[in-house]
Amino acid sequence: MQLTSVKIDKPESVNFILGQSHFIKTVEDIHEALVATVPGIKCGLAFCEASGPALVRFSGTDEEMITLAKKNALALSAGHSFIVFLGDGFFPVNVLNTIKMVPEVCHIFCATSNPVEVILAETDEGRGILGVVDGVRSQGLEGDAEIKARKDFLRMIGYKL
Repeated sequence: MQLTSVKIDKPESVNFILGQSHFIKTVEDIHEALVATVPGIKCGLAFCEASGPALVRFSGTDEEMITLAKKNALALSAGHSFIVFLGDGFFPVNVLNTIKMVPEVCHIFCATSNPVEVILAETDEGRGILGVVDGVRSQGLEGDAEIKARKDFLRMIGYKL
């Protein structure tokens, strides 16, 4: 077995969701879930088949996001993994529960705009995702000023009253 890592290649502000599913119709079902949950969503998704022709299947509503999804899925080449990229102004918090409810979805590894490195294991059988490194290492504990700033920010963007 060989361990390797792949950095997700994306613009800094772009959010994405990385997960694992179990069936070829993942692409259609996630696409339908995204557009039904957030009409007008700009997204791209790709799914790595784990058998048969072992192709990267893809769909989406935005060519730039579709291109990111295809490129990153091919770089991962980990069976039954999927990746969804969200265009500007669209966020995982708005679609994550919907994606988790898609019957084929088994696991979500991350949902973030942070830099991410995916840790992979490769055997004679294929490749699989072991986990992710999402963002940077913790720098310490928040204090009163940081607590206030966090709460103020959440109110400013409309997530808290």
